[in-house]
Amino acid sequence: MNPPDPIPALDPLYADIRRRDPVRPALILDVREPHEFAAMRVDGSLLVPMSQLNARLDEIPRDRPLLVLCQVGGRSSRVTGFLRQQGWEDVGNVAGGIDAWQRAGLPVRRGTPEPGEGQPREGQPGG
Repeated sequence: MNPPDPIPALDPLYADIRRRDPVRPALILDVREPHEFAAMRVDGSLLVPMSQLNARLDEIPRDRPLLVLCQVGGRSSRVTGFLRQQGWEDVGNVAGGIDAWQRAGLPVRRGTPEPGEGQPREGQPGG
């Protein structure tokens, strides 16, 4: 019996480079709850709380790389593994979550999200 494939973990600095790729930018998939998202988030991320994941799978694009993010990396690691089991191929966990993202000095937004922030964007499934 073979052990399961390891969950790909990406350093926040590398994840930021991947999301800014001019050819094939990765999408940050934030799996925290809305109140956590409001407190601190990455601009341009898609909010699909882990608690709603099964009901909202159709909102998660399959045609671009995904970087799954939570607070410290536990939930996002589980979601990354789940998405890989469901057929998503280019998906990785942002190691250390948004806490590590912020500690790395990467930009975050705070406060009440703008209308549409965290929602699928035009050109994405569900957008």
